[in-house]
Amino acid sequence: MTNPTGENSISLLGSTGSVGRQTLDVAEHLGLRIRALSAGKSVKLLEEQARRFKPEVVAVYDENAARDLEARVRDLNVRVASGIDGLIEAACVDGAEVVVTASVGTIGLLPTLSAIRLGRRIALANKETLVCAGELVMKSAREHGCEIIPVDSEHSALYQCLCGEDSESVKKLILTASGGPFRGMRRAALMNATPEMALKHPNWNMGRKITIDSATLMNKGLEVMEATALFGISAERVDVVIHPESVVHSMVEYADSSVIAQLSEPDMRLPIQYAITYPQRVPSPTKALDFSKLSRLSFEKPDYDAFPCLELALRTAGVSGTARAVLNGANEAAVGRFLNGELGFYGIYDSVLAALEKIGNIESPSLDDIIEAGESAKEFVEKYRL
Repeated sequence: MTNPTGENSISLLGSTGSVGRQTLDVAEHLGLRIRALSAGKSVKLLEEQARRFKPEVVAVYDENAARDLEARVRDLNVRVASGIDGLIEAACVDGAEVVVTASVGTIGLLPTLSAIRLGRRIALANKETLVCAGELVMKSAREHGCEIIPVDSEHSALYQCLCGEDSESVKKLILTASGGPFRGMRRAALMNATPEMALKHPNWNMGRKITIDSATLMNKGLEVMEATALFGISAERVDVVIHPESVVHSMVEYADSSVIAQLSEPDMRLPIQYAITYPQRVPSPTKALDFSKLSRLSFEKPDYDAFPCLELALRTAGVSGTARAVLNGANEAAVGRFLNGELGFYGIYDSVLAALEKIGNIESPSLDDIIEAGESAKEFVEKYRL
């Protein structure tokens, strides 16, 4: 189909991940031109995507993987770039009206900032960008007239619930959480939780890292940090509730006690498409809700004893400076060690807490301070022993 919105081409960072693959589904549905693709090191899938979508630039962060890909696609009219400079080139490729940032981790920060300086619309799925450097990113977006539209289902829901409303009338934002695979389980039962158990999310099809974050509920704390930056609201005015059905994606409570919610099937293609086509709404590949089959919508408070990562992240969300970058970097490394069998389930919390206590917080940090804090936290956790 021809894209009815007038937005005809995109650059996609993180095309081989779960959100990246679903973005390509949306792009085909909308008839979008793919100008650039990027990945960390998933060469085989990236080659398949390059052959299918014929981008002008394909970037691979890993230098060795980039050389492998270059040999594989010599018959294509495509430039292969590598490293962080390659990701920046992909983000800034000529002709892309929208940059979808779906890469995982802090490697998405510099490419996103580069695209912001060009005034491109950012369809933001890389949560680390706002978690670590929210104030700097949003300031740059204002200076360069750049739209940042969130792709996370919760922030997309908040964005939609806030449209056309007076920000002064907002009482609080309410982020919903599915509760992940361990909802309802107590701390004692989770002491021996394995990666295989944690990766069995009941509702969402996501990448491994974010699925573990959902199991610890760290993802919800990170989303509170995102929300404070994106919507200019304090952490104290952002609540988290467990909603196992994953139908209500988030809510906004206003001064008059009215609550506006966004509901849909749990399908990431809907917020992806919304971020690309906003302010227009066009038919999507997402199945419509059948209210006659919704037997219940339930809500409950989080269990902070069983899921201490959430409480730790919420405390950190109220701290300015580099603390958020430290938490984010430490968590990224800890999740990797958990997936490799080097840490237990609660070892994630223990190592992140230790990193926050060890690494000092820098007030009013520069971008270099933020990046260095995150890297220091990763290095600390890689060597951390219980």
